[in-house]
Amino acid sequence: MFFDDLQGLLRVAVISLLAYAAMVVVLRIAGKRSLAKLNAFDLVVTVALGSTLATVLLSKDVALAEGVLAFAALATLQWLVSRTSVSSAWFRTLVRAEPRLLLENGAYRRGAMAKERVTEAEIDAAVRNAGHGRLEAIAAVVLETDGSMSVIARGDDEELTALCSVRR
Repeated sequence: MFFDDLQGLLRVAVISLLAYAAMVVVLRIAGKRSLAKLNAFDLVVTVALGSTLATVLLSKDVALAEGVLAFAALATLQWLVSRTSVSSAWFRTLVRAEPRLLLENGAYRRGAMAKERVTEAEIDAAVRNAGHGRLEAIAAVVLETDGSMSVIARGDDEELTALCSVRR
Protein backbone atom coordinates (compact mmCIF):
# COMPACT_ATOMS: atom_id res chain seq x y z
CA MET A 1 0.00 0.00 0.00
CA PHE A 2 1.33 3.44 -0.92
CA PHE A 3 -0.46 5.44 1.81
CA ASP A 4 -3.14 5.05 4.47
CA ASP A 5 -5.33 8.02 3.63
CA LEU A 6 -5.28 11.40 1.91
CA GLN A 7 -5.51 13.23 5.23
CA GLY A 8 -2.18 11.71 6.32
CA LEU A 9 -0.54 12.82 3.08
CA LEU A 10 -1.95 16.32 3.43
CA ARG A 11 -0.72 16.49 7.05
CA VAL A 12 2.83 15.53 6.00
CA ALA A 13 2.79 18.07 3.15
CA VAL A 14 1.58 20.95 5.34
CA ILE A 15 3.79 20.08 8.33
CA SER A 16 6.81 19.65 6.01
CA LEU A 17 6.36 23.14 4.62
CA LEU A 18 5.85 24.74 8.02
CA ALA A 19 8.58 22.78 9.83
CA TYR A 20 11.07 23.49 7.06
CA ALA A 21 10.26 27.20 7.19
CA ALA A 22 10.59 27.18 10.99
CA MET A 23 13.97 25.42 10.81
CA VAL A 24 15.27 27.95 8.28
CA VAL A 25 14.13 30.83 10.49
CA VAL A 26 15.70 29.28 13.61
CA LEU A 27 19.00 28.64 11.79
CA ARG A 28 19.06 32.19 10.38
CA ILE A 29 18.52 33.57 13.87
CA ALA A 30 21.18 31.21 15.28
CA GLY A 31 23.74 32.65 12.86
CA LYS A 32 26.47 31.43 10.54
CA ARG A 33 28.19 29.40 13.24
CA SER A 34 25.34 26.86 13.09
CA LEU A 35 26.14 26.15 9.45
CA ALA A 36 29.94 26.21 9.61
CA LYS A 37 32.21 23.25 9.04
CA LEU A 38 31.37 20.74 11.68
CA ASN A 39 33.30 19.85 14.78
CA ALA A 40 31.97 17.10 17.05
CA PHE A 41 29.54 19.32 18.95
CA ASP A 42 28.16 20.96 15.80
CA LEU A 43 27.68 17.52 14.23
CA VAL A 44 25.62 16.37 17.23
CA VAL A 45 23.40 19.44 16.96
CA THR A 46 22.98 18.97 13.21
CA VAL A 47 22.03 15.30 13.57
CA ALA A 48 19.63 16.18 16.40
CA LEU A 49 18.00 18.88 14.24
CA GLY A 50 17.59 16.41 11.38
CA SER A 51 16.15 13.77 13.66
CA THR A 52 13.76 16.28 15.19
CA LEU A 53 12.65 17.44 11.74
CA ALA A 54 12.01 13.84 10.65
CA THR A 55 10.01 13.14 13.80
CA VAL A 56 7.90 16.28 13.39
CA LEU A 57 7.23 15.43 9.74
CA LEU A 58 6.31 11.79 10.18
CA SER A 59 4.97 11.34 13.70
CA LYS A 60 1.39 12.29 14.44
CA ASP A 61 2.30 12.23 18.15
CA VAL A 62 4.53 15.32 17.88
CA ALA A 63 2.85 18.65 17.25
CA LEU A 64 4.46 21.26 15.02
CA ALA A 65 4.78 23.69 17.95
CA GLU A 66 6.69 21.06 19.94
CA GLY A 67 9.03 20.51 17.00
CA VAL A 68 9.65 24.23 16.54
CA LEU A 69 10.37 24.51 20.28
CA ALA A 70 12.86 21.64 19.94
CA PHE A 71 14.55 23.40 16.98
CA ALA A 72 14.82 26.59 19.01
CA ALA A 73 16.13 24.73 22.07
CA LEU A 74 18.84 22.95 20.06
CA ALA A 75 19.89 26.17 18.32
CA THR A 76 19.96 28.01 21.65
CA LEU A 77 22.08 25.29 23.25
CA GLN A 78 24.48 25.38 20.31
CA TRP A 79 24.69 29.18 20.60
CA LEU A 80 25.31 28.96 24.37
CA VAL A 81 28.07 26.38 23.97
CA SER A 82 29.72 28.42 21.19
CA ARG A 83 29.45 31.64 23.19
CA THR A 84 30.78 30.04 26.38
CA SER A 85 33.67 28.42 24.51
CA VAL A 86 34.72 31.85 23.21
CA SER A 87 34.89 33.32 26.71
CA SER A 88 36.18 30.32 28.68
CA ALA A 89 39.36 28.43 27.75
CA TRP A 90 38.49 25.62 30.17
CA PHE A 91 35.08 25.12 28.57
CA ARG A 92 36.55 25.41 25.06
CA THR A 93 38.95 22.52 25.74
CA LEU A 94 36.03 20.50 27.10
CA VAL A 95 33.83 20.81 23.98
CA ARG A 96 36.26 21.45 21.13
CA ALA A 97 39.15 19.47 19.74
CA GLU A 98 42.52 21.13 19.27
CA PRO A 99 44.29 21.31 15.93
CA ARG A 100 47.28 18.95 15.80
CA LEU A 101 50.52 19.12 13.83
CA LEU A 102 50.91 15.94 11.75
CA LEU A 103 53.83 16.84 9.51
CA GLU A 104 56.58 19.33 10.24
CA ASN A 105 59.32 20.40 7.82
CA GLY A 106 58.58 17.47 5.53
CA ALA A 107 58.75 14.86 8.33
CA TYR A 108 55.80 12.88 9.64
CA ARG A 109 55.04 13.29 13.34
CA ARG A 110 54.19 9.65 13.95
CA GLY A 111 53.10 10.06 17.58
CA ALA A 112 50.56 12.71 16.63
CA MET A 113 49.47 10.64 13.64
CA ALA A 114 48.85 7.60 15.86
CA LYS A 115 46.86 9.64 18.39
CA GLU A 116 44.70 11.10 15.65
CA ARG A 117 44.47 7.81 13.69
CA VAL A 118 45.78 9.41 10.49
CA THR A 119 47.87 7.52 7.94
CA GLU A 120 50.76 8.70 5.79
CA ALA A 121 48.56 8.16 2.75
CA GLU A 122 45.98 10.62 4.09
CA ILE A 123 48.63 13.26 4.71
CA ASP A 124 50.14 12.63 1.27
CA ALA A 125 46.67 13.10 -0.27
CA ALA A 126 46.20 16.41 1.56
CA VAL A 127 49.59 17.61 0.28
CA ARG A 128 48.67 16.62 -3.28
CA ASN A 129 45.26 18.29 -2.98
CA ALA A 130 47.05 21.48 -1.97
CA GLY A 131 49.00 21.29 -5.24
CA HIS A 132 52.36 20.07 -3.94
CA GLY A 133 54.38 17.09 -5.07
CA ARG A 134 57.13 16.91 -2.45
CA LEU A 135 56.79 16.56 1.31
CA GLU A 136 60.10 18.35 1.68
CA ALA A 137 58.42 21.48 0.30
CA ILE A 138 55.89 21.47 3.15
CA ALA A 139 56.45 23.33 6.41
CA ALA A 140 53.40 21.84 8.15
CA VAL A 141 50.27 19.78 7.80
CA VAL A 142 47.71 20.44 10.52
CA LEU A 143 44.66 18.33 11.35
CA GLU A 144 42.07 21.02 12.05
CA THR A 145 39.26 20.85 14.59
CA ASP A 146 36.72 20.02 11.87
CA GLY A 147 38.77 17.06 10.59
CA SER A 148 40.16 18.81 7.52
CA MET A 149 43.90 19.13 6.90
CA SER A 150 45.63 22.43 6.29
CA VAL A 151 48.86 22.35 4.29
CA ILE A 152 51.42 25.13 4.74
CA ALA A 153 54.21 25.33 2.18
CA ARG A 154 57.72 26.31 3.15
CA GLY A 155 58.57 29.95 2.73
CA ASP A 156 61.73 31.94 3.18
CA ASP A 157 62.38 30.70 6.73
CA GLU A 158 59.56 32.87 7.93
CA GLU A 159 58.08 32.38 11.36
CA LEU A 160 54.91 30.34 11.11
CA THR A 161 52.74 32.37 13.47
CA ALA A 162 49.60 30.55 12.31
CA LEU A 163 50.90 27.48 14.17
CA CYS A 164 50.94 29.16 17.59
CA SER A 165 47.63 27.57 18.62
CA VAL A 166 48.44 24.14 17.17
CA ARG A 167 49.16 21.25 19.49
CA ARG A 168 52.57 19.75 18.76
